Amino acid sequence: MSSPFSVSSSALSSQAPSAHPLAPYGWDDAWADTFAPYAEQGLLPGRVVRVDRGQCDVVTPHGTLRADTAFVVPRDPMRIVCTGDWVAVDPDGDPQFVRTLLPRRTAFVRSTSSQRSEGQVLATNVDHIVICLSLAVDFDLGRVERFLALAMSSSSGDALLRDDGRAGDGAAAEPVVVLTKSDLVPDTATLAYLVQDIEGIAPGVQVLTVSSATGEGIDVFSAIVSGGTSVLLGASGAGKSTLANTLLGRDVMEVQAARDVDGKGRHTTTTRNLLVLPSGGVLIDTPGLRGVGLWDAASGVGQVFSEIEELAGRCRFHDCGHETEPGCAVLAAIEDGSLHERRLDSFRKLMRENRRIEAKTDARLRSEMLRDWKRRGAEGRAGMDAKRGRLR
Repeated sequence: MSSPFSVSSSALSSQAPSAHPLAPYGWDDAWADTFAPYAEQGLLPGRVVRVDRGQCDVVTPHGTLRADTAFVVPRDPMRIVCTGDWVAVDPDGDPQFVRTLLPRRTAFVRSTSSQRSEGQVLATNVDHIVICLSLAVDFDLGRVERFLALAMSSSSGDALLRDDGRAGDGAAAEPVVVLTKSDLVPDTATLAYLVQDIEGIAPGVQVLTVSSATGEGIDVFSAIVSGGTSVLLGASGAGKSTLANTLLGRDVMEVQAARDVDGKGRHTTTTRNLLVLPSGGVLIDTPGLRGVGLWDAASGVGQVFSEIEELAGRCRFHDCGHETEPGCAVLAAIEDGSLHERRLDSFRKLMRENRRIEAKTDARLRSEMLRDWKRRGAEGRAGMDAKRGRLR
């Protein structure tokens, strides 16, 4: 009987997707078509299941191998190999190398804390972005809005650059908010109130309550993630690894108890790991996130705050800043109570932050912002001069 290693790459790529060894990892017709030119070169398709210090674990039709990532533009942070990537691997190399990344369909990207304002890709080719929140601690609604804005922007920006330099044009991943540890909130009225709080800032987003301890909501969540690839995101102690273990039916991810004083956990998960679920689908577990800086998220911010975008369309002035302008529909909504002031403050904050990030990488936008600052400064000085003139 022939060894599986004797099967050619072109023969593997011609198999029906459902029969392909990589089918459990998300291989489909579209990936087969994209990979076809590399199959002709004798390269192997593979999906990155873990990245660690310039090397990555790649699952291929011949099994999992350790590959070096030096060939894949190491100086470009948006092109560094990431968990979830589909890649082409040289099967005969010693050591073996990732030769190229296949174009990403989606990517969850946040800005780094560096002064260079680079983007950091956390997970790629995902269909669901699962934002995990622990019911054991008070919600930070502003932080949830940040996650949602990034999730809804997951198909845009440089994260999806193709090999020919063109940006990707696929649909964004679907966000889902999962409230974990529901067994810690036995009062159903309180639980319903907390769910309503999140639904109020997540228009059109499914919000689930689950408990790994009691099994509540696990079947519904399992059905969602059984289709495609999902990534778990959230702070340490949000129950991501426990939830992953529950779906897997075994303890694969290490779990530590959260502190009783504040409900926060330690960073048990230190790398992003891609796991195949027994019920179907693929799950990427990630370390807890302390900071969630925006990156190319203007479209996502607009979707998260869709009610403000709709109101803005009714303002008297098309460039209304929603501050003191007459005929402002947004301010009128705050006045009559139909829009909460916290939402507008959060919207302004996220839009300003995203604009600052964009300005650091866009010379034209920097120039426009500088002109705007100068104009506002001149208007302020003119106002003060007029005021002093009236006082004399």
